[in-house]
Amino acid sequence: MARSLLTLNDITREELQTIFDQAGILKADIKQRKTILGLQNRVVGLLFEKPSTRTRASFEVAALRLGGQAVYLSSGELQLKRGEPVKDTARILGSYLDALVARVYDHQTVEELAVHAGVPVINGLSDFSHPTQAVCDLFTILEVRGTLEGLTLAYIGDGNNVCRSLLMCCALSGMNITVASPQGYQPDPETLRNAGAAARQSGSRIRIVVDPREAAEGADILYTDVWVSMGEEKEKEEKIKAFYGYQINSELLKRAAPNARVMHCLPAYRGLEITDDVLEGPQSIAWQQGENKMHGAAAILSFFLSSEQ
Repeated sequence: MARSLLTLNDITREELQTIFDQAGILKADIKQRKTILGLQNRVVGLLFEKPSTRTRASFEVAALRLGGQAVYLSSGELQLKRGEPVKDTARILGSYLDALVARVYDHQTVEELAVHAGVPVINGLSDFSHPTQAVCDLFTILEVRGTLEGLTLAYIGDGNNVCRSLLMCCALSGMNITVASPQGYQPDPETLRNAGAAARQSGSRIRIVVDPREAAEGADILYTDVWVSMGEEKEKEEKIKAFYGYQINSELLKRAAPNARVMHCLPAYRGLEITDDVLEGPQSIAWQQGENKMHGAAAILSFFLSSEQ
């Protein structure tokens, strides 16, 4: 098996810092339109089962900016749609490509791709984890604040794939994290055990609470995600009712630190998980965060493909 990024359990604290450093270097080079040949003669496949704006565009553009090529592969246009086993598709795509970014419904799919592809597989989102999102998010905080250690991120919302990855990324980096979710929607015990083990090594503090006001108190970052994820449309009304009161708005923002920043992994549903005035306000760094998806993608591709050389 080639080395892959399926969850943030797949990298160390030191490797995470290396990716942050590389993202900063590549961002500066890309901004200056420098010629970068880190992926010269490399082809990256994007196997997507779900719609995407940022993840698809960021990895496609990142591969091109690094001198490589990207091939978009919609699962609906592949033999997967007709029932071909994932392992068969993985073997063939692995023989054509140098890396594969996969955005899927079931986390088992990325695991199976990684076992059989023979090239690095990057999880661009599964129902369990969204590691590239968390890496790009913490890179953004590092840019804005100059450090991660000693800061506190308050995640307000569903203990979903983004939340799980943020827990692990904060724990690896030494950043504190408080998660506020309703009962029944809190992060799973396995994730909390893994994040707790990493936090003991880095000095990070992890708290799980129910009251979003408690989580926001004195926080340096307020972070939210959609209440209803892709594939949960049948649960929409139930989840909106459950998350009533978990909105990031001006009143909640007042409880955070005076220079707190607001983040959202997008797309945002204004009036539900966040208000328009906060998302568009001076404390929001959501657009810088969105841009950094591409620079983080470049660093991740560079790191995992360099490991293959």
